[in-house]
Amino acid sequence: MNKKLSSKKLIVTAMLAALAYVLNTMVVFPAMAPFQHFVNVLAVYLLGPWYGMAAAFLCGSLRMLSGRTIMAVTGGIVGPLLSGYIYKKTQNIYLLALGEAIGSGVFGALLSYPFMVAFYGMKGGNWGHLIPFFLPSAAMGSLLGLAVLLLLKKSHLLHKLKNQINN
Repeated sequence: MNKKLSSKKLIVTAMLAALAYVLNTMVVFPAMAPFQHFVNVLAVYLLGPWYGMAAAFLCGSLRMLSGRTIMAVTGGIVGPLLSGYIYKKTQNIYLLALGEAIGSGVFGALLSYPFMVAFYGMKGGNWGHLIPFFLPSAAMGSLLGLAVLLLLKKSHLLHKLKNQINN
């Protein structure tokens, strides 16, 4: 990484992580954290995949400190990388949201499985066992993030916001 860390980007990353944490704490869906994926979509679009992954890691770490399992981290960090890669190649926000849903919903679930077995003694199931639990949450959060991006784009605020953060 030759690029210098941006203070604005670090502040926005922390704010997005805090937003995800508060929303996931205040608005409870049983066994789901859709607001992490919502924030991942926003973070990847506004900041890029590495900052998006950092926001997901920060939020997941806070959630672990408040009693959640390691899945709070492992389930959220893959999506920003995949969606960021897809967005970089296509510049398509619909595919960005799809990348987040697949990255966190499928690959995040696959990554979480061995940690759950090793650290929490999860028995039964297989590598794909967690996908039905992760995918609905990731899909719902990704759609929420996409809806916000589209609303901001329609109001002509999205480009201004992105430029304000990145300059």
